[in-house]
Amino acid sequence: MQAEAAGAQQLLKVINRMALVRHLCANPGLSRADLAGTVGLTKSTVSLLVRELIAEGWLVEREVVATGDLGRRPTPLFIDPARLLLLGAEVGIESVRVVATSLTGEVLAFTVANYGASRTAKACIASLAGALLKVRRQLDAGQRILGIGVGLPGGVDEARGVLHFAPNLGWRDLPFGALLGEKLQGTELAGVPLFLQNEADVAALGEMEFNAAPASDPLLYVSINQGLGAGVIVGDRLLTGSRGFAGEVGHMVLQLNGPRCSCGRRGCAEALIATRAMLGGSEDTAALRSLSEVRAHLVDEDSETLRAVASAGRYLGVLLQNLATAYDPGSIVLGGAVVELGEPFLKPAFDTLNDYAAAANLTPPSVRTSRFGANAVAVGAAALARYRLTRPALPLAESRTAASGTTTPIATEEAA
Repeated sequence: MQAEAAGAQQLLKVINRMALVRHLCANPGLSRADLAGTVGLTKSTVSLLVRELIAEGWLVEREVVATGDLGRRPTPLFIDPARLLLLGAEVGIESVRVVATSLTGEVLAFTVANYGASRTAKACIASLAGALLKVRRQLDAGQRILGIGVGLPGGVDEARGVLHFAPNLGWRDLPFGALLGEKLQGTELAGVPLFLQNEADVAALGEMEFNAAPASDPLLYVSINQGLGAGVIVGDRLLTGSRGFAGEVGHMVLQLNGPRCSCGRRGCAEALIATRAMLGGSEDTAALRSLSEVRAHLVDEDSETLRAVASAGRYLGVLLQNLATAYDPGSIVLGGAVVELGEPFLKPAFDTLNDYAAAANLTPPSVRTSRFGANAVAVGAAALARYRLTRPALPLAESRTAASGTTTPIATEEAA
């Protein structure tokens, strides 16, 4: 009983510490008194926790700007931008992208590594481990990595660290977390907490965690690359579903007996909207062309390419209409390489979405593109690490927390 009480007290302290961190992430410049009023703790408790967080590198004090007012002015607190960092990685179909960010999402270093000829899971995980270590070595030795997030192209069981199925890579039931952890053993990243989630889910978290303005709720992030998926955030919580498959909107069927999808079904949104829908030719020859070739043909105003891109855009409008009806989102964010095609793709999508809204006499949902561009998934993966580390009280059934089982934030003393 005594051990259980001590454990509960320690967890309470971690919860309180991370509550202070989250509030300063969203509201930089608050004083100790401000924080005490906001989180409902005593000023003495906040002072003790702030002192620890400053010593560990989470927070920093800044000088008070003189205003001429009488009396002692409270000292503003901010998230320390330099001492504690996060690593985020996107595992793509052809390459991995890794970034190092501050606790507030500023990108401090990055690298991209192509897989080469081998697309086996073992080879790709080796490339990822090498890229993570390369970025770590671009940083100062005194900077500490708090956590590593990884965005994966498929359904993920985050609690077990298992990638269920990545259709565009042919991976099934892959213990990704354990395999990556093994690759990092004996390196400077050994023992750093690992967090895995679907690529669209982490990108959605990036839009929420690293957004200075409050994110709209619900928030949907739609990722369009060779695959298509969505991340859904409702009430500050990532919606993962009972098996980790929530947000697999690329496999919503939009056309009966339509083109075959990578999942084996016909008429999925992915087959009608994502990269292959624009490549032209038969299912056997489509893979011989690339999205860069589509861009070049758009510049040349090739009529066939323009029609294919516009058709994909219209189906995106249909998908967005269905998602808006299902979730009534405050905001929809679009990201991925296909979005970078711009107006030839996006205008038909928005026109279709607006036509559906007008027919029902409704206001169309707010839709924008990702603020992180090509780094959206990698930065979002770093946000996943911050999200899990600063929310230790999330129940396991809802949070599907750590991939590696080592996600408890550091706390060094008894609960304040």
